[in-house]
Amino acid sequence: MDSVGVAAAAPEAGPGPAWQSKCPWGAPSTTSISCSLADVMSEQLAKELQLEEENAAFPEVVAAAEGPFITGENIDTSSDLMLAQMLQMEFDREYDAQLRREEKKINGDSKVSISFENYRKVHPYDSDSSEDEVDWQDTRHDPYRADKPTTTPRRGFIGKGKDITTKHDEVVCGRKNTARMENFAPEFQVGDGIGMDLKLSNQVFNALKQHAYSEERRSARLHEKKEHSTAEKAVDPKTRLLLYKMVNSGMLETITGCISTGKESVVFHAYGGNATEDKVIPPECAIKVFKTTLNEFKNRDKYIKDDYRFKDRFSKLNPRKIIRMWAEKEMHNLTRMQDAGIPCPQVVILKKHVLVMSFIGQDQVPAPKLKDVTLSSEDMKKAYYQILNMMQQLYRECNLVHADLSEYNMLWHDGKVWLIDVSQSVEPTHPHGLEFLFRDCRNVSQFFQKGGVAEALNERELFNAVSGLNITADNEVDFQAEIEALEKMNEDHVQNHGKKLSTFSSDGDPPIYDE
Repeated sequence: MDSVGVAAAAPEAGPGPAWQSKCPWGAPSTTSISCSLADVMSEQLAKELQLEEENAAFPEVVAAAEGPFITGENIDTSSDLMLAQMLQMEFDREYDAQLRREEKKINGDSKVSISFENYRKVHPYDSDSSEDEVDWQDTRHDPYRADKPTTTPRRGFIGKGKDITTKHDEVVCGRKNTARMENFAPEFQVGDGIGMDLKLSNQVFNALKQHAYSEERRSARLHEKKEHSTAEKAVDPKTRLLLYKMVNSGMLETITGCISTGKESVVFHAYGGNATEDKVIPPECAIKVFKTTLNEFKNRDKYIKDDYRFKDRFSKLNPRKIIRMWAEKEMHNLTRMQDAGIPCPQVVILKKHVLVMSFIGQDQVPAPKLKDVTLSSEDMKKAYYQILNMMQQLYRECNLVHADLSEYNMLWHDGKVWLIDVSQSVEPTHPHGLEFLFRDCRNVSQFFQKGGVAEALNERELFNAVSGLNITADNEVDFQAEIEALEKMNEDHVQNHGKKLSTFSSDGDPPIYDE
């Protein structure tokens, strides 16, 4: 059967009045041609019928197609001219689309608009392009941005009667709260909410707001601790890099772990590496990493800014750089003690705020502190006289005051006492040097008196024995008053003469000069 016959025009009307041919209830004048079900379901037949309907509905399209019409089907690409035309067509299409995006972006919602119509390269075959193809990212409208809530007038309500809406309306407040979520931190994920009319209650919004602020503060604290501080039993990236360099250079063989933590530093154990020509590295080393957070030990500055060795440098440095000066101060103090023969850790190297020293102990086990070890009466008496001798050496030969001497900073190893933690040690010419010495004498006297050493001197007698001064006072208040008077006299002498000279009168000892 010929498929064209099905789509043929209507047959001629039979004889009769005109109203009969137009009556919808009238009997058909002709009978339709029957066809099989397979012909009706044929795809080719459906395409031909659709093409005929389009030609009948849009006859102008055929008339407008003047000139060569380029399509993507059955194109002979062997011709350079044809390829050039296709490339030019694609370029013009992209150029027109870009002009539409720019035009819509500039105009926005303005009542006065501009047009780039004169600059477009319109082609007949490009008439099916639509402005809906413009990417939303190139326009001012962002579907992921919540619509601005409607503002209420100053009177606080809109509408009249039953249709009145106040600023406390649940729907209005919910939409306002949804829009306010844009003010949260970028790392706080709130979702896009595209295509949804979200309404957050005040309770939910306040909970989200409080949580967002808490997360922001927590993130800031973690970032600060990671970048600028040495946390307890951990190191920051910069300190870790310094330790890696020490291991890679062969100075240290390996770092085993943390052995001690304090208010100002973290101490790690490490095995020494290969010795160099000018440096002897012990088999076991102690790595002291000074914490770079000032809130751990807030009174550090008073030990440095009044010390004439660092006074000129203190005022020019950032507070965080005081930590490096603190490590340098301990290195110099240990060197003085080592030259005087006082048992103390041996300095290996100093890198910024990382100080490598010899390890006081054996097989990764540090020597116990004097407060943790149980000594016999003979060893306790021996330790007392050894400490008394070390305090005198420290004051007279090293020209130093420990300033934090107690049973917590003295180790018992190989049958003798070792002094550690001398980063806060100052010279006697320090404005508070004698006060620090008197405090050390009090700590030592109280510890050994409680330990049962009958020969232990009290704090005033020990102070005179160490310093060589002859301060005669009946009570502790007058004794400290004389100490403050001596410190004031020495401070005035330093300010007037500019010399680092101790003016304390002693029994036969020469005045102490700087190195």
